Amino acid sequence: MKDVLVRLATDFLSALVFLIVYLVTGSVIIGAAAAIAGSLAQVIYARIRGQQLNFMTYASIGLVIVLGGASILTNDPRFVLAKPSIAHFAVGLIMLKRGWMARYMPQVVSETIPDYVNIAGYAWAALMFVLGVGTIAVALTGDLKLWTIYVSVVLVAAKVLAFAIQYVVFRMIVTSRVRAARAMGT
Repeated sequence: MKDVLVRLATDFLSALVFLIVYLVTGSVIIGAAAAIAGSLAQVIYARIRGQQLNFMTYASIGLVIVLGGASILTNDPRFVLAKPSIAHFAVGLIMLKRGWMARYMPQVVSETIPDYVNIAGYAWAALMFVLGVGTIAVALTGDLKLWTIYVSVVLVAAKVLAFAIQYVVFRMIVTSRVRAARAMGT
């Protein structure tokens, strides 16, 4: 879990650097250049520490350079602001694989309600796509305050709420089925 959070923080660091520098300077060009420089510095730092970088890291850096470059050329922050949507789309595509969620479930859940686990996996994929589209829609407004609220509050709250709903529903269904099986066995 810690590794996943570190990767997410690393992936969103360039967008946050852009946002902070842009808000301080008011310059899209300086903000985008800082995001690109920060992204390249992350790679250099990782290489110096001897860390292996995977495809997704290089893809993320490529996106920062391309989208940051587009922001610099057009003097428009919306390109950089749309970057988090790409991560949501990529994760959503991965979540379309049937059964991906089973390995994250307690054994009793996977054994008792495997069909529900698969359905929940697809629901999570749909959520990622919706959040990605939402990120693009908010980025297109160009409103940095709205984007900041969306990325830091709405995206997180939507995932926490989805997790809580899934937990409660799975618990109710598993408990009901386990009780029914016990009643039939006695």
